[in-house]
Amino acid sequence: MSMKTLAKAVMVAGTALALTACQTQQDKPVAEAAPQLNNQDLYEVAHEGRHYVFDDFATYQEFLTVGETSYRKVFIGGGPNGESLVFGLRGEDKKKLTGLAGVEMYNGNMPAAEDFYGEMRGEDGRLYVFDRLEDMEAVRQTGEAAYRLTQIGTGPQGQSVVFVLNKDNKKQYPEALVKRFKAMNSL
Repeated sequence: MSMKTLAKAVMVAGTALALTACQTQQDKPVAEAAPQLNNQDLYEVAHEGRHYVFDDFATYQEFLTVGETSYRKVFIGGGPNGESLVFGLRGEDKKKLTGLAGVEMYNGNMPAAEDFYGEMRGEDGRLYVFDRLEDMEAVRQTGEAAYRLTQIGTGPQGQSVVFVLNKDNKKQYPEALVKRFKAMNSL
Protein backbone atom coordinates (compact mmCIF):
# COMPACT_ATOMS: atom_id res chain seq x y z
CA MET A 1 0.00 0.00 0.00
CA SER A 2 1.39 3.38 -0.97
CA MET A 3 1.76 6.28 1.45
CA LYS A 4 -0.88 8.19 -0.46
CA THR A 5 -3.39 5.34 -0.15
CA LEU A 6 -2.55 4.88 3.54
CA ALA A 7 -3.05 8.61 4.20
CA LYS A 8 -6.48 8.50 2.50
CA ALA A 9 -7.48 5.45 4.56
CA VAL A 10 -6.43 7.16 7.81
CA MET A 11 -8.34 10.31 6.82
CA VAL A 12 -11.52 8.33 5.99
CA ALA A 13 -11.26 6.37 9.25
CA GLY A 14 -10.71 9.58 11.24
CA THR A 15 -13.71 11.25 9.61
CA ALA A 16 -15.89 8.23 10.34
CA LEU A 17 -14.75 8.22 13.96
CA ALA A 18 -15.46 11.95 14.31
CA LEU A 19 -18.95 11.57 12.83
CA THR A 20 -19.69 8.68 15.20
CA ALA A 21 -18.53 10.77 18.16
CA CYS A 22 -20.73 13.71 17.07
CA GLN A 23 -23.72 11.41 16.60
CA THR A 24 -23.17 9.88 20.05
CA GLN A 25 -23.04 13.38 21.61
CA GLN A 26 -26.27 14.36 19.82
CA ASP A 27 -28.06 11.25 21.03
CA LYS A 28 -27.39 12.09 24.68
CA PRO A 29 -30.10 14.22 26.26
CA VAL A 30 -28.78 17.56 27.43
CA ALA A 31 -30.13 18.73 30.78
CA GLU A 32 -31.16 22.36 30.54
CA ALA A 33 -30.62 24.62 33.51
CA ALA A 34 -33.83 25.75 35.16
CA PRO A 35 -34.52 29.41 34.43
CA GLN A 36 -33.94 31.82 37.29
CA LEU A 37 -37.32 33.41 37.92
CA ASN A 38 -36.21 36.15 40.36
CA ASN A 39 -39.77 36.22 41.68
CA GLN A 40 -39.03 36.12 45.40
CA ASP A 41 -39.21 39.88 45.98
CA LEU A 42 -40.61 43.11 44.57
CA TYR A 43 -40.09 46.73 45.63
CA GLU A 44 -42.09 49.79 44.63
CA VAL A 45 -41.39 53.47 45.25
CA ALA A 46 -43.53 56.51 44.50
CA HIS A 47 -40.96 59.23 43.78
CA GLU A 48 -41.19 62.62 42.08
CA GLY A 49 -44.38 61.81 40.18
CA ARG A 50 -43.17 58.41 38.96
CA HIS A 51 -43.86 54.87 40.13
CA TYR A 52 -40.64 52.80 40.32
CA VAL A 53 -40.58 48.98 40.48
CA PHE A 54 -37.59 46.77 41.28
CA ASP A 55 -37.16 42.99 41.40
CA ASP A 56 -33.66 43.20 42.83
CA PHE A 57 -32.90 44.36 46.38
CA ALA A 58 -29.45 45.79 45.52
CA THR A 59 -30.85 47.88 42.65
CA TYR A 60 -33.67 49.07 44.93
CA GLN A 61 -31.20 50.05 47.67
CA GLU A 62 -29.03 51.89 45.16
CA PHE A 63 -32.10 53.81 44.00
CA LEU A 64 -32.96 54.76 47.59
CA THR A 65 -29.44 56.14 48.00
CA VAL A 66 -29.05 57.91 44.64
CA GLY A 67 -32.66 58.67 43.64
CA GLU A 68 -32.17 57.25 40.14
CA THR A 69 -31.52 53.93 38.48
CA SER A 70 -28.82 53.24 35.90
CA TYR A 71 -30.92 50.97 33.71
CA ARG A 72 -34.66 51.20 33.30
CA LYS A 73 -37.67 50.30 31.23
CA VAL A 74 -40.22 53.13 31.17
CA PHE A 75 -43.93 53.12 30.36
CA ILE A 76 -45.34 56.64 30.13
CA GLY A 77 -48.70 56.77 31.90
CA GLY A 78 -48.47 53.11 32.95
CA GLY A 79 -48.39 53.69 36.72
CA PRO A 80 -51.27 53.02 39.12
CA ASN A 81 -52.45 56.65 38.94
CA GLY A 82 -51.43 57.41 35.35
CA GLU A 83 -47.88 58.43 36.27
CA SER A 84 -44.82 57.09 34.44
CA LEU A 85 -44.04 53.52 35.40
CA VAL A 86 -40.29 52.90 35.66
CA PHE A 87 -38.84 49.41 36.08
CA GLY A 88 -35.34 49.61 37.55
CA LEU A 89 -33.18 46.92 35.94
CA ARG A 90 -30.03 45.07 36.88
CA GLY A 91 -27.12 45.46 34.48
CA GLU A 92 -27.57 41.87 33.30
CA ASP A 93 -31.22 42.58 32.40
CA LYS A 94 -30.76 45.88 30.56
CA LYS A 95 -30.92 44.36 27.04
CA LYS A 96 -33.85 42.04 27.71
CA LEU A 97 -37.14 42.86 26.05
CA THR A 98 -39.09 40.08 27.77
CA GLY A 99 -38.73 37.80 30.76
CA LEU A 100 -38.12 40.57 33.30
CA ALA A 101 -39.47 39.34 36.64
CA GLY A 102 -40.43 42.79 37.92
CA VAL A 103 -42.43 43.58 34.79
CA GLU A 104 -44.05 40.14 34.69
CA MET A 105 -45.00 40.15 38.39
CA TYR A 106 -46.27 43.73 38.29
CA ASN A 107 -48.46 42.91 35.28
CA GLY A 108 -49.79 39.72 36.91
CA ASN A 109 -48.08 37.39 34.42
CA MET A 110 -45.74 35.67 36.88
CA PRO A 111 -46.68 34.28 40.27
CA ALA A 112 -44.60 35.21 43.29
CA ALA A 113 -42.38 32.67 45.00
CA GLU A 114 -43.78 30.98 48.08
CA ASP A 115 -41.43 32.98 50.34
CA PHE A 116 -42.27 36.33 48.69
CA TYR A 117 -41.19 39.62 50.27
CA GLY A 118 -42.20 43.09 49.12
CA GLU A 119 -41.89 46.72 50.11
CA MET A 120 -43.80 49.74 48.85
CA ARG A 121 -42.71 53.26 49.74
CA GLY A 122 -45.28 55.98 49.33
CA GLU A 123 -44.72 59.69 49.09
CA ASP A 124 -46.75 59.94 52.30
CA GLY A 125 -43.71 58.67 54.20
CA ARG A 126 -45.16 55.26 54.98
CA LEU A 127 -43.36 52.03 54.18
CA TYR A 128 -45.65 49.07 53.44
CA VAL A 129 -44.25 45.55 53.90
CA PHE A 130 -45.76 42.41 52.34
CA ASP A 131 -45.39 38.66 52.36
CA ARG A 132 -47.96 38.10 49.58
CA LEU A 133 -47.95 39.62 46.09
CA GLU A 134 -51.78 39.66 46.11
CA ASP A 135 -51.77 41.99 49.13
CA MET A 136 -49.26 44.25 47.39
CA GLU A 137 -51.47 44.43 44.30
CA ALA A 138 -54.50 45.32 46.44
CA VAL A 139 -52.66 48.17 48.18
CA ARG A 140 -51.37 49.41 44.82
CA GLN A 141 -54.96 49.60 43.52
CA THR A 142 -56.63 51.11 46.57
CA GLY A 143 -53.80 53.01 48.23
CA GLU A 144 -54.62 51.46 51.61
CA ALA A 145 -54.26 48.17 53.44
CA ALA A 146 -57.54 46.80 54.78
CA TYR A 147 -55.71 44.78 57.43
CA ARG A 148 -52.44 45.99 58.89
CA LEU A 149 -50.12 46.38 61.82
CA THR A 150 -48.55 49.85 61.90
CA GLN A 151 -45.37 50.69 63.77
CA ILE A 152 -44.83 54.44 63.91
CA GLY A 153 -41.29 55.70 63.35
CA THR A 154 -39.60 52.28 63.15
CA GLY A 155 -38.50 52.42 59.48
CA PRO A 156 -34.93 52.91 58.22
CA GLN A 157 -35.37 56.70 57.94
CA GLY A 158 -37.86 56.95 60.80
CA GLN A 159 -40.91 56.38 58.61
CA SER A 160 -43.98 54.52 59.81
CA VAL A 161 -43.93 50.86 58.79
CA VAL A 162 -47.19 49.18 57.79
CA PHE A 163 -47.07 45.38 57.85
CA VAL A 164 -49.87 44.39 55.50
CA LEU A 165 -52.09 41.54 56.62
CA ASN A 166 -55.09 39.84 55.03
CA LYS A 167 -58.27 37.98 56.04
CA ASP A 168 -56.27 34.83 56.79
CA ASN A 169 -53.76 36.36 59.22
CA LYS A 170 -55.39 39.58 60.42
CA LYS A 171 -55.58 38.42 64.06
CA GLN A 172 -51.97 37.22 64.30
CA TYR A 173 -48.83 39.23 64.99
CA PRO A 174 -46.72 38.95 61.78
CA GLU A 175 -43.56 37.90 63.61
CA ALA A 176 -41.80 36.31 60.60
CA LEU A 177 -42.54 39.33 58.38
CA VAL A 178 -41.31 41.80 61.02
CA LYS A 179 -38.08 39.79 61.46
CA ARG A 180 -37.54 39.62 57.71
CA PHE A 181 -38.13 43.37 57.34
CA LYS A 182 -35.60 44.11 60.07
CA ALA A 183 -33.05 41.75 58.50
CA MET A 184 -33.54 43.19 54.99
CA ASN A 185 -33.14 46.75 56.26
CA SER A 186 -30.36 46.00 58.78
CA LEU A 187 -32.42 47.22 61.75
